[in-house]
Amino acid sequence: MIEIKNLVKRYGDHNAVDHLSFTVEDGQVFGFLGPNGAGKSTTMNIMTGYLAATSGEVLIDGHNILEEPEAAKQCIGYLPELPPLYPDMTVGEYLRFAAELKRIPKGDQAEQLQKALSLTHLEEMEPRLIRNLSKGYRQRVGLAQAILGFPKIIILDEPTVGLDPKQVVEIRELIRHLAKDHTVILSSHILSEIRAVCDHVLIIRKGTFVVSDTPEALEEKLSAAGELEMEIRGTAQQAEALLETVAGITGHTVLEESSGLARLSVKTDRDIRETLFYAFADAKCPILELKPRMATLEEVFLDLTDDDDLIAAKAAALLTGRQDETQEEEGSCDESHL
Repeated sequence: MIEIKNLVKRYGDHNAVDHLSFTVEDGQVFGFLGPNGAGKSTTMNIMTGYLAATSGEVLIDGHNILEEPEAAKQCIGYLPELPPLYPDMTVGEYLRFAAELKRIPKGDQAEQLQKALSLTHLEEMEPRLIRNLSKGYRQRVGLAQAILGFPKIIILDEPTVGLDPKQVVEIRELIRHLAKDHTVILSSHILSEIRAVCDHVLIIRKGTFVVSDTPEALEEKLSAAGELEMEIRGTAQQAEALLETVAGITGHTVLEESSGLARLSVKTDRDIRETLFYAFADAKCPILELKPRMATLEEVFLDLTDDDDLIAAKAAALLTGRQDETQEEEGSCDESHL
């Protein structure tokens, strides 16, 4: 649905976007992640035709955004980080104006307007001046404008900024609803939001590609390799004494101790789960839980946007892992085909 090829946006000597390439498949809810200044908004502005790229190519449903701007923009609904509203208009006037700009046929405008108002819960706000609305309701008006005409692609830059928790939940539900018939690209600093609604995530830093995968795959692949989390019935002191007797442990940390239970993180250089089980069972110190420690999306994000050398190494490892999986899948397909 969207293909970005070697995209560059340069301001003087500064590269806001630096040879960025990625694709967004039809029907995805695509999360766009990165720290402040990473180039997310710049990339989105180029994708929508609001900014021109220094070099590179942007294809929207097969249409080049520079060579076929009208055809490409007809496929896009866009909510910028700061919604472009006219405060002296009422909500209804503004949305009718947006419908005219989007060249929605006059016979369809009333129905589409009511549908957009209903989806964003703005029916009661239609006669009110935008200047008199709260920030949260203004954000909703911008969102109603983005979905008006119900284009194939909806691009949302920080859509929940300024919304209260109830409104955030409503916007998430709206995004899930839109994802049934649209491709949605969502930029956010709220990682729980990305985790809740996105089925694919792209992380960029300093305008460059870091990694792209599903949230679950990123969490799994960047889980603390060789680290186990365990809970025992006993004291942390008992656990530490037993861990000293098990080969293959390179370190441990007491995470919590209370009410006769202790939780620890154990670093290992091999699979020692069976050895741990027997060591603690023989000592009559039962293990209540033993599992690999998984990184959260927050940890993944911080891990991949911190140190340049570390990022390059981890991103390369991730990409290599994906390529290996792809080759295995292709090999399996070839064998079954044969």
